[in-house]
Amino acid sequence: MLNFDVWSIIWSIANILILYILLRIFLFKPVNRIMDERTKNIQNDIDTAKKSREEAEAIKQQYTDELSNARKEAQDIIMKAHDDAEAEKSAIIERSKTEADKIIADAGKAAETERKRVIEQAQSQIADLAIEAASKIVGANVDDEKNRRIVDDFLADEGGDKK
Repeated sequence: MLNFDVWSIIWSIANILILYILLRIFLFKPVNRIMDERTKNIQNDIDTAKKSREEAEAIKQQYTDELSNARKEAQDIIMKAHDDAEAEKSAIIERSKTEADKIIADAGKAAETERKRVIEQAQSQIADLAIEAASKIVGANVDDEKNRRIVDDFLADEGGDKK
C-alpha cells in the first residue's frame, strides 16, 4: 500500500525547496514590499488626517475667537452709538431750552415795548381829548404847546410816565 521511494521523497523535498525559493523571490518579497508600501501609505494618510483635523480645529477655534471678537465689537459699537445718541439728545434738549428761554425773553421785551407804545399812544390821545375838552370849556384855544405840557405833567404825576 504505501511505498516509500527515497528518490521520490528527495525529489519532492527538492521541488518543495525550489518552489519555496522561487515563491520567496517572486512572490513573498514583492508582496511584502507592496504590504510595506501600503502600510506606509496608510500611516501617511492617518498622519495627514490627524494634521488636517488639528488644522481644522485650529481654524474652528480661530473662527470662534473672531466671531466672539466681532460680537464684542458690535456690542461696543451699539453701546457707543447709544451713548452718542443720549449725548446728542441732551444737547438738543439743552439747545431747545435755551432757544425757548430766548424766545420767551424776546417776547417779553416785545410785549413790554408794545405796552409802552400803547401807553404813550393812549396818553397822547388822552392829552388831545383833554386839550380839546378844555378848549371847549374855556371857549378859546390857548397855546397848544403849553396845554400839551400841562397835560403831560399831569399824566406823569398820576402814574403814567410818557417819557
